[in-house]
Amino acid sequence: MALKVELKPGERFILGDSVITNDDQRTRLFIEGDTPILREKDILRAADADTPCKRVYLMVQMMYLAPDPRPHHELYFQIVKEVLEAAPSTSTYIDAINSKILTGEMYKALKEARKLIEYERGLLENVKTA
Repeated sequence: MALKVELKPGERFILGDSVITNDDQRTRLFIEGDTPILREKDILRAADADTPCKRVYLMVQMMYLAPDPRPHHELYFQIVKEVLEAAPSTSTYIDAINSKILTGEMYKALKEARKLIEYERGLLENVKTA
């Protein structure tokens, strides 16, 4: 079954190692195959990974897009260790991400990493108001 992707004018997405930009009209694509796909709204640029949990997301994103995710494992686990040391309450989120990575469900790991970022946002807001 093909993946249906609807793009707004000017919207971009990553297909494998290519960035595809839509023209000035709404477009619908049907994509078949196992190549990783990321819509623009799910892409985190390295310059925007300005918190520890965003760096976790960035590493999962890099693993998802890479033909072989193993070269990213060492840095990923280093960042995860730092996050867990700074905020042990993130362990449930980290466990969920790791579980998806171990089963090869990298896109689902990205979704779990989004939840981690939201949790971090809440923690940071609590610190600001305290």
